Amino acid sequence: MVDYFEIGYISNTHALKGELKVRNYSSNQKRFEELKSILVEQNGEYTNYQIENVRYQKDVVLLKLKDVDTIEQAERLKGHSIFIERKDAPKLSEGSYYIADLIGLEVFEDDTLVGTLEDVFTAGAADVYVIKRKGKDDLLLPALKEVILDVDIENKKIMVKIPEALK
Repeated sequence: MVDYFEIGYISNTHALKGELKVRNYSSNQKRFEELKSILVEQNGEYTNYQIENVRYQKDVVLLKLKDVDTIEQAERLKGHSIFIERKDAPKLSEGSYYIADLIGLEVFEDDTLVGTLEDVFTAGAADVYVIKRKGKDDLLLPALKEVILDVDIENKKIMVKIPEALK
């Protein structure tokens, strides 16, 4: 399991006093309001920043971090990803998983290896699992109870029942 979750990206600066424009990756649009601090990744290193203020401009999060008070300081953070530690992530309900924990799991139907989960995206009412298969096109499986039978994060395994129409 991963120790950090990527929740956003610093796309630009805003004004002259160190505010940052952030693209929010979380499904919770108010996610940054719930946090006291974030981690900014630069060259594989994570630096902790305290959140001073959060506001919004259309669909962009404007974030003010403690000790980032000039446009020059903000410019150094531009183009970097924002993370939180796993312990700061919201608890999930039974049967829900973080996408970061699913990526890379092997997918099986009965005892047959189908492939590896490469990506998850939302399409309408359900998520879709993108399964990378050797020598075949990717398989797109809807994340429905009758298709995704079991997810075993600990053993890095997903059991599925592929609908006939997708075989």
